Amino acid sequence: MRLATIDLGTNTVRLLVADLAAGAGRWRVIEADQRVTRLGEGLAATGRLGEAPAERTAAAVGEYVTRARRAGAERVAIVATSAVREAGNGREFAARLERATGERVTIVSGSEEAALTLAGVLAGLDAGDGEALVFDIGGGSTEYILARDGAPLEAISLRLGVVDLAERFPFRGPVDWPRYTAMQAEIAGRLVAELPERIREAAPARLIGTAGTATTLGALDLGLAAYDPGRVQGHVVTRAGVDALLARLGALTVEARAELPCLEPGRADLIVAGTAIVLATMDLTGAMQMTVSDWGCARESCSGCPPERQGRRSRDRLFLLRNRAKAPAS
Repeated sequence: MRLATIDLGTNTVRLLVADLAAGAGRWRVIEADQRVTRLGEGLAATGRLGEAPAERTAAAVGEYVTRARRAGAERVAIVATSAVREAGNGREFAARLERATGERVTIVSGSEEAALTLAGVLAGLDAGDGEALVFDIGGGSTEYILARDGAPLEAISLRLGVVDLAERFPFRGPVDWPRYTAMQAEIAGRLVAELPERIREAAPARLIGTAGTATTLGALDLGLAAYDPGRVQGHVVTRAGVDALLARLGALTVEARAELPCLEPGRADLIVAGTAIVLATMDLTGAMQMTVSDWGCARESCSGCPPERQGRRSRDRLFLLRNRAKAPAS
């Protein structure tokens, strides 16, 4: 069965078309792509999706639906997350997409997003014995999931995303470190105030980071000239390594950051804010290292994955599996 999912995020729209075999355990990527549309631009200030980012995003979604159908997808699932979920006109925008594409748009809740994140990470990475804390830094939200032996104990989706942070703490030139310190202090204060006590007081044996910030830091730490999901998956970045990457990134202008290998288009102005969330999370948990999760395509399917397509493969796979479950029997 050939299915497609379009992941409509706060910063990026992603397309994944894949063949799923019987039993839903085996899949092969047919086509994958992503485009930064920055749907959440200005959302934190206005509470609404702006017309220009909505137009950019609608155009990308329309193109991806066309490509999915051209690729032979029997079903197309459009899944919207934080920006559409939180915006005052989010449901109106979803309805607009449905009228334009003829496909249903599903707006997932924060708890659903957290559950999908955990399931996707565990599908490709052994969380080990004891407690593990998984966190997924997005454009409009960050999910934290505490698990023990693979079973969730506590989960939350915080309205803490890199797009809002980057808009309020822009670093177009080399980082102004007093302003950076203020940003990280704000993040740390929010984690203390908003995370459930069970997560706040946990001392997890393993801290697992997923999505674009974590995978980018992993790739930079490895010194990759081109993104390689097989090498990034499971890579461990130490606290000292994250500090060194922050110093390296902070010394550059946004244009120079954009020229770094493995920094996907549209992330150069976000990576400093994302790194601040990583460091605040490490400080809170006392973790001295972060395991990176980019549960990627099976080796035989990697030819279908462009190297810049980072950070959400595991969640996309879960969207596909749910899509398959809802598809009519054939």
